[in-house]
Amino acid sequence: MKVGLAYGKKRQVVEIPGHVHAQVVEPRYTEGVPNQIQAVMDALTNPIGHKPLSSAVKRGQKVAIIFSDITRATPYQILVPALLDSLSHIPDHDITFFCATGTHRDATPEELLTILGKEVTERFRIVQNQATLASTHQYVGTTASGNRILLNKEVLEHDLRILTGFIEPHFFAGFSGGGKALMPGMAHVDSIRYNHSIRNLDHPKARWGYTHGNPLWEELMEAAEFAAPVFLLNITLNRDKEITGVFAGDLRKAHQQGCARAKETAMVGLDKAFDVVISSNAGYPLDLNVYQSVKGMSAAERVVKQGGTIILAAECWDGIPAGSDYETSLSSVDSVPELMEFIKKHEPDLKDTWQVYLQAMIQMKAEVYLYSSLDPETVLSTHLKPVENMNQLILELVEKYGPTTRICILPEGPHTIPYLK
Repeated sequence: MKVGLAYGKKRQVVEIPGHVHAQVVEPRYTEGVPNQIQAVMDALTNPIGHKPLSSAVKRGQKVAIIFSDITRATPYQILVPALLDSLSHIPDHDITFFCATGTHRDATPEELLTILGKEVTERFRIVQNQATLASTHQYVGTTASGNRILLNKEVLEHDLRILTGFIEPHFFAGFSGGGKALMPGMAHVDSIRYNHSIRNLDHPKARWGYTHGNPLWEELMEAAEFAAPVFLLNITLNRDKEITGVFAGDLRKAHQQGCARAKETAMVGLDKAFDVVISSNAGYPLDLNVYQSVKGMSAAERVVKQGGTIILAAECWDGIPAGSDYETSLSSVDSVPELMEFIKKHEPDLKDTWQVYLQAMIQMKAEVYLYSSLDPETVLSTHLKPVENMNQLILELVEKYGPTTRICILPEGPHTIPYLK
């Protein structure tokens, strides 16, 4: 059996021996809506639990449009024209675009062109979140759990904040979209670190597909509401990156409907765990680096046996990335058990420890191989095992686990969330 894995901007084919029990698990395919931009415009005109966007802000008021960085596949070439049509009565100088980088690096000028297009980058002011710069953030409130929420000052100076993004399962926030555009997108590192703490990550509901009762999701929505008024514009996508649903309006009501739609297509129940799980990281743009590729590992971990093997295919054209806390943590120790101890000890000192912690948790359960564009030495520096020929590795693993070997393939990686019934 041959299966194509999403890898960069193409497919990477793997071959499973015919005598092996293998199961391909993919999202339920949904056709894109016939007229993508019209669907967005209709949603802005008839939003969920909210007045139309065109009447939600008046001339003379300022609008903040918060957008995702290059790590997300949100089709802004469709969303932005529809937004600007609804905001046609607002002068350009009263509209600012904010790149919700959270603790990620700044988007490059080339990436901004890719995300927004030449016309938008030339017409409008663009601001990127600087998570470590306290002077650019302002206290807005303290959450029920005690997190002091600091959000970008400039985004708070606007009269309406439009939170954009796409909804897919998320490995610890339950689902993406919703309040994540503000928290962590436009938040200070202290607020993000508290929300993404090991304490929260260890909660049984801080997992794929859980929102209510998930301490991370509950808090990021609470944080976003500190910045009211907000207007949500989220979409769902199929594997062809086509819009399958538009969810606009009230933050909670629209996000709830979008999550329900995403759950219908992405969550797949399975009866038994597998010896080997082969996963992608959903291809471009999500598989840009090893950091983001922990998501693909996490999706595979849900159905791999204790002591099993995960093979992850992710292009990683952006590297680990270099200079990140993630790279620093990985290079500071010689083994996965040491990595776990390092993270627990240095959690207060580093701006980003959650991805390393989750990777270490996965590797305590299963052996993880990475097929990528990186050289073997770089892969080894991340405590993962490099693989140059996945088909050869599959044959070796079948021999290792024997005639009853069970293999699961996740061609779309974290866009499919398998779980054991």
